[in-house]
Order: sequence, then structure tokens, then C-alpha cells
Amino acid sequence: MGSDACKLGLVIAVSGLPGSGKTTLAKLLARDLGLKYISLGMIFREIAEEKGLSIEELSKLAESDASIDYLIDSKAREEAKKGCIVIDGHISAWILKGLAHLRIVVTASLSTRAKRIAMRDGKSINEALREVKLREDSERRRYRKFYGINIDDLSDVDLVINTEKFNVDETLEIALKAVEMVIKSLKR
Repeated sequence: MGSDACKLGLVIAVSGLPGSGKTTLAKLLARDLGLKYISLGMIFREIAEEKGLSIEELSKLAESDASIDYLIDSKAREEAKKGCIVIDGHISAWILKGLAHLRIVVTASLSTRAKRIAMRDGKSINEALREVKLREDSERRRYRKFYGINIDDLSDVDLVINTEKFNVDETLEIALKAVEMVIKSLKR
């Protein structure tokens, strides 16, 4: 399946809120399918670092300066047009509509996501919860204002996986099954 994925120029978009498991799934899909991987979140973090800002500060700035998001999105579209890639980003499933062969959103409750972020970043759960709420509120406003996207409306994506219900291996298995079906349809 992996060699077919790249031969067909497969593009997979994986989205989800912070701590939902999108990066874990995207990296595993890229590894198993032999595809390139990029994270739009990492690009955002690099911009924050370059500007000497925290992620929260850059998120706040981005609420009034659409050029930050547009720069990241143009990079995502540019990479998607090349094919053979898994793109991980909060709204990649929406902004890559028409370019991605499979658009996946992973979900989990706020409390689960805060626990995961606390563990990953070595923070208290309360600190992670506070930061994630601030960040998500900012992102919700930005995505609605600049794109007209409601990230809570999952009706327009191809696959939604609740990572609270399924562990990492099961989540990957579900996604790979969907990829297998996409590859079959592309070969027809």
C-alpha cells in the first residue's frame, strides 16, 4: 500500500484540536505509507520563535493579521500540489478540500487533550487546560473570521476518529483502512 500511495501522489490531511492526536496519527501514516510529513503547527511555532513571541501571543496577533495564517496555508497548498504527503494542521482538512484525497479529523474531550498536553509539555493539567482554552478560543475566532470555517462542524470531512475511544494503534488501523479504500478508488 505504501508504494501505491506515493505512485498515486496521495495527499492526506489530518486535523484536530491541540492534544487530539493529529500529529501522532499524521507521523505514523507518513511512516507507514512512505510519504513526506509536514506539520503546520511546527511552521506556526517557528514563526512565533522568529518573532520572539509565545504561541498564545502569536495566536492573538494572528486574530488581527490574516497574513500569518495565509502564509502557512499557502505552504500547505504548495506542498499538497506536489503529492506524496501527509499534512498535519488544525484546519488542513478544510483548507485542502479539493487537493487532499483523504481528510481526517481526530477528536478527544478537552480534559483528555489537556492531560495529554500537560504530559507532553511537562506542565500542570491546570496550566495546560488554561493555555489550550485560550488558544482554541483564538483559533476558533480566526478560522471563522478569515475562512468562514466552523471547526466544530465535521460534516464536510471524510473521516472522524475519536482518539479517546481508540488507542494509537487502533486509530492508525482505522485511518489505514480508509487509505486502502481511497487507493482502490483512485486505481479504478
